[in-house]
Amino acid sequence: MTYVIHGATGAQGAPVVAALTAAGKSVIALTRNAAAAVPGAQVVAVDYSSTADLTRAYRDAEGVFVHLPLASEEDRLAYARNIVAAVREARPARVVFSTSGVDVPETGDPAESAVSTLINGLADSKVSYAVIEPRLFFENLLLPPVFEAVREQGVLRYPLPAGFRVSWSSHLDIADVAAALFERPDVTGVVSVGQYPAITGEELAGAFASWLGRDVAYEALTPDAFGASIAPLIGEGPAAGVAASYKAKSALPDHSITAERSAQELLGMTPRTASQWLADIGL
Repeated sequence: MTYVIHGATGAQGAPVVAALTAAGKSVIALTRNAAAAVPGAQVVAVDYSSTADLTRAYRDAEGVFVHLPLASEEDRLAYARNIVAAVREARPARVVFSTSGVDVPETGDPAESAVSTLINGLADSKVSYAVIEPRLFFENLLLPPVFEAVREQGVLRYPLPAGFRVSWSSHLDIADVAAALFERPDVTGVVSVGQYPAITGEELAGAFASWLGRDVAYEALTPDAFGASIAPLIGEGPAAGVAASYKAKSALPDHSITAERSAQELLGMTPRTASQWLADIGL
């Protein structure tokens, strides 16, 4: 039984590969670089733009882990359609899709997006599937403009208002939940992953303070300022998209998961706290 993992050298895919290989599973690591080294896995170079390549990769797979890369929405829509077409043709036993922090659209929402296209396509394919829906990743806090200010200035600057509650999670939590969902075909639909109750920026700063052994304050940053700070890392276009997403989040009352669709409720799995995450990544 083989498991096919998209983005196997990336932030989300690599921990999934590690979790499955540690459990003795056979893993095919999909990357765009055929020369990539992925311990314990067979590396296959596959591009999202080729339905034929995706179909070959998915055929006879026990499970496929999918997430969409950072790209323009036009490209992401094309990738989503190609993935759905490949799933329909190859018929893998199970597909687990991580939205990577993009909210699952409400039922009946007429707006087409890459995420809605992929979710609706998986549902229509009649292949067993589940959708992992995280909110924000702890790993975002490791971006140099954020992490360096914490370490050097004792200030956690992030583009969310003071007191704003978020169900944070780690890429490591996504891997744990993905591995569990491959073993639990009875769990279908959306599984939300993150802290519940949701936590504030001030509480995050407290976790960093405990880790560093000194005071760390939380400071709300404007989304535009945050976008400008990360543009040198990810490019102007993607950074503008990130800034826009934080503007939308900031207009909400919170960014929390609901208990009913949580991994805690559906799988009996509790995600890492900020302090546990800091301990696990071993900085």
